[in-house]
Amino acid sequence: MLAPDALRALLEEHLAGLSFRPELHGQEASMRYALTGGKRVRGVICLAVAEAAGGSVDEALSAAAALELVHAFSLVHDDLPALDNDAERRGRPSVWAEFGEAAAVLAGDALLAEGLRQALSYPTAALGRELVEATLGMIGGQYLDITGSDVDLAELHRLKTGRLFAASVGLGLWAAGVAESEQASWRAFAEELGLLFQVVDDVLDGDGYAARLGVDGAQALVAEAATRARARLHALDVDTAVLATIINDLAVRTA
Repeated sequence: MLAPDALRALLEEHLAGLSFRPELHGQEASMRYALTGGKRVRGVICLAVAEAAGGSVDEALSAAAALELVHAFSLVHDDLPALDNDAERRGRPSVWAEFGEAAAVLAGDALLAEGLRQALSYPTAALGRELVEATLGMIGGQYLDITGSDVDLAELHRLKTGRLFAASVGLGLWAAGVAESEQASWRAFAEELGLLFQVVDDVLDGDGYAARLGVDGAQALVAEAATRARARLHALDVDTAVLATIINDLAVRTA
């Protein structure tokens, strides 16, 4: 079983070697700019799940890349002036600040389409369907966020953050050839991931759950989510040591 750092290195190499459609012309520069940096948490989870479920890491790389492409799309569009108006991302100008708003919109569109193309490269349409449904949920969550809709915070984050994390597990399972009838226990684990990530994010940013519950309350929620995630992993009759390491890393991350 490959450690998270080894999985991340394989994914970085795969992303760097992706061939984008020639019709995109110069748009490729802003797409690759958007893909630079990040911890690849979603893609690494996908690869770790695929390997733990008995599949091949190599066969899951396109699925992991699809997740990272869609995640990059979401960040590019979230940063736009019409949404979060963030001129900086990961310590450098965001895509719109570097290339202009129009090019950033197109870069996000292209990243989303390319992510779907990667997911649809598999013999089964299940991966594409999983990614589409997760993306729609993520977009719905973002809509609730920007419109200030009166919705439960847990539901908002289940959509905005949790759906793509759940898809990280789902795509790994499909890439490994796990039948739908055998996925329930894995799906239960997947439901804990988005909450864990989001609450830690809120603690670091001082908003969301941290603003509502206080830092101590949010940290208690982190501990509860991590405990539930570990319990879900323990219930799986496979080697989940790598996934347990990822859970531990998520629970204590500082950036």
